[in-house]
Amino acid sequence: MTTTDFEDAYSHFLSRYPDYSTTESLDRLRSDEYSRIEDLGHTYLDYTGGSLYADSQLQKHTDFLASNVLGNPHSNNPTSQQMTHYVEQARNTVLEYFNAPENEYIAVFTPNASGALKLVGEAFPFQAESSFLLTYDNHNSVNGIREFARSHGAQVAYIPVTMPDLRIDTAEMTTALTSCNAKVPNLLAYPAQSNFSGVQHSMEWIDRAHEAGFDVLLDAAAFVPTNRLDLSKVKPDFVAISFYKMFGYPTGIGCLIAKKSALKQLRRPWFAGGTIALASVQAMEHHLADNEAGFEDGTVNYLNIPAVEIGLNHLREISIDTIHDRVQYLTDWTLKELVKLRHSNGNPLVRIYGPVETIDRGATIAFNLYDPNGTMIDFRRAEELANKENISLRTGCFCNPGVNEIAEGLTSEEMQAGFSGGKRMDYPYFLSMLEHQQGKSAGAIRVSMGLVSNFKDLYKFITFIRSFLDRSSKKIGRVKFDIRTCRRLRDGS
Repeated sequence: MTTTDFEDAYSHFLSRYPDYSTTESLDRLRSDEYSRIEDLGHTYLDYTGGSLYADSQLQKHTDFLASNVLGNPHSNNPTSQQMTHYVEQARNTVLEYFNAPENEYIAVFTPNASGALKLVGEAFPFQAESSFLLTYDNHNSVNGIREFARSHGAQVAYIPVTMPDLRIDTAEMTTALTSCNAKVPNLLAYPAQSNFSGVQHSMEWIDRAHEAGFDVLLDAAAFVPTNRLDLSKVKPDFVAISFYKMFGYPTGIGCLIAKKSALKQLRRPWFAGGTIALASVQAMEHHLADNEAGFEDGTVNYLNIPAVEIGLNHLREISIDTIHDRVQYLTDWTLKELVKLRHSNGNPLVRIYGPVETIDRGATIAFNLYDPNGTMIDFRRAEELANKENISLRTGCFCNPGVNEIAEGLTSEEMQAGFSGGKRMDYPYFLSMLEHQQGKSAGAIRVSMGLVSNFKDLYKFITFIRSFLDRSSKKIGRVKFDIRTCRRLRDGS
């Protein structure tokens, strides 16, 4: 990447997106608060995996801890009372940030969005005639709720997404909603934004589901980092979020924002320290505490909760609308550049999963690369080569198998093969089976933009992708490490 080439490209970019200049406050912010990105030579394109934190967030939190003596909030001593005050202050800040009416909503602190989803799944009053509807486009932490539903005899149904944009099949959703028994508890769960394709699914399903007798669980983890969620206008019964995806720090804290009326109908299958008003060993009875206290198991992550308020105030000062506008411009440019890339024989280098325009889609792009003969390039090898350029992107199915199966054209028979024969099949072996037997794959490359993304990041990324033009998959080679789980890499060389 020469300086002249970059400057020419940036000048052309600004001529196409003149309003990008209205977001230049983010460039100053990046220079002042995120200078380590440049100092360490990183190109960070994994914001859907986790956002980056500002220097001032750490400093403010450190100063807060250094200037207070704080105790476990489950007591009435002075240090406990002080900590309780700060926890409740942060809780109120969460509701204010999402414009959630205090008379309607309550905020429950959890370890992450998955913890928030599990709270709903394990306690929702499913029964034999209940329906649990979810879309093919859901994170595994939502898919897992089906096990709770099935254990209670509820009917579980997946609503398909349609190709090529991977949006919810409107006719199928409508039929499913209107076919349920509205006299029993029913639940619809879907993402506000896909963590796989970036598709933003309509919030109109919330009201339509309510009319049909469903409660609605909205997975907003991928949506809220770059979009405004106003709970005075859209009113799901439950919303799950992770704060590190919004502003990087702290990790280990998420939130379930729930309607008070919806929270009351949940039936927890157990109780823990901090969740009960009264418990007895001899009487073998217990009474759960009211409101959020009945759902915050054990001791909350109390020393880090004030950092949530610091992070939300950080986003307020920046303006989520400014972040949204910037990533929209960058996403549109990136999509157009990827679509243009063709080998000398005219065959496309890139296949994008999901919309190739920015209408109702976020700043997450999933795709695969193909050589001039149409052979898929190993997405894990692409990540390996990106690592050498200090580009942080992500590969795999991103814990979202349903939409990945649709995007890759995988059939139910092919997926069943991964669970047949009595042998536990892991992800690398399943990939190998698909590639050798069907010439398919079960994964993709994903880049995502966020808080302090800039044009230079995307220009370097596109320059990297161009390096695959007119190269055969054989010459590019295969991955040298083996992904056994989402958490672990092994050197296979």
